[in-house]
Amino acid sequence: MKTPNIIAASVVSALLMVACQETKKEEPAAGKETAVADTTLDTHLKKEDFDATVDGKNVSLYYIKADKITVAFTNYGARIVGLWVPDKDGKMTDVVVGPNSTKAYQNSTEVYFGATIGRVGNRIAKGTFTFDGKTYHIPLNNDKNSLHGGKKGFQGIVWNVQQPNEKTLVFTYTSPDGEEGFPGTLNVKVTYSVDDTQNLKMEYEATTDKKTPVNLTNHAFFNLNGEGSGTVLNHKVKINADKYTPVDDGLIPLGNLAAVAGTPFDFTDFHTIGERVEANDKQLKNGKGYDHNFALKTGAANAMNEAATVVGDKSGIVMKVTTQEPGLQFYSGNFMQGKNTFKSGAKDDFRTAFAMETQHYPDAPNQKDFPSIILEPGSTYHTVSDYHFSTEK
Repeated sequence: MKTPNIIAASVVSALLMVACQETKKEEPAAGKETAVADTTLDTHLKKEDFDATVDGKNVSLYYIKADKITVAFTNYGARIVGLWVPDKDGKMTDVVVGPNSTKAYQNSTEVYFGATIGRVGNRIAKGTFTFDGKTYHIPLNNDKNSLHGGKKGFQGIVWNVQQPNEKTLVFTYTSPDGEEGFPGTLNVKVTYSVDDTQNLKMEYEATTDKKTPVNLTNHAFFNLNGEGSGTVLNHKVKINADKYTPVDDGLIPLGNLAAVAGTPFDFTDFHTIGERVEANDKQLKNGKGYDHNFALKTGAANAMNEAATVVGDKSGIVMKVTTQEPGLQFYSGNFMQGKNTFKSGAKDDFRTAFAMETQHYPDAPNQKDFPSIILEPGSTYHTVSDYHFSTEK
């Protein structure tokens, strides 16, 4: 039988061990996803499912977090894996769809889920452009055109990653001269951060040693009712644009800006996505729905301008997009075919997510009347877009 002193010593020892264990839990390694992972939030994600080696580089899972907002990332494609904000009832809801492992992203028929897009987001006609008397050819990966930077755009790259604090992730990548046919060595830095107002900030920077086109964006697929909740056709959308860029049947701009007034592209007041998406309209037929660039109404140079507001019909979640970019690509999930499985277990069925990509206009290197995307040596490409979340009752 133990004496009281021995028992007391054993109890004290046990309490000290528990205290040490609790202290260790509160001191995670800097830069790791465990530093900010919310153990009360079921993200359907496991670190071991993302730990992998791709092209000789380490891939993992990372989180950033602030009050009432948590965002998961992987450095494979510098992509958003999930984004959790409260709905009108306070329930944390994942509003960005996507698979649940590195392997699933690699094998997905939709390669752009949540990815950072570059060098040139959107399409380049025939994968060809010319400046200073030289013609450049980008691999064709979208029928007869190039889409989102060629066959292996930035979505297929393992980015370097740093986490300076729990609210910020910094991805960097050096794209070598000639990669995917683009001239110049391009140094890219993308900073994703959140704050206590439920805002996700996307900040893009780049420099080059040769003249080159640059148009960076993020291709998050959103469902504001929550991943796996079904159609997005009843989401309400408002876009701050009086004009858009009509396209041919390959989704290449015709070169002009057309008024949205009197067309299914008029989102100057709220309309649901599904209200007119099947209208007998040539542009909707070309895009198989909405897959068009809207020319945003902008103010002073480098000002943050309203781009779009989207409201989830079931959740009451409101997403307001502001940007320094002149354009916004609105995509209504027209090519989703139920071939991939989301982290929630649901399939990526037709129009169960949408995208709002802040950007310069498509095919800008070949369109003399569009804002230029040419970056010169000695200059810095810098642009910011914010995705702010709130609720309405």
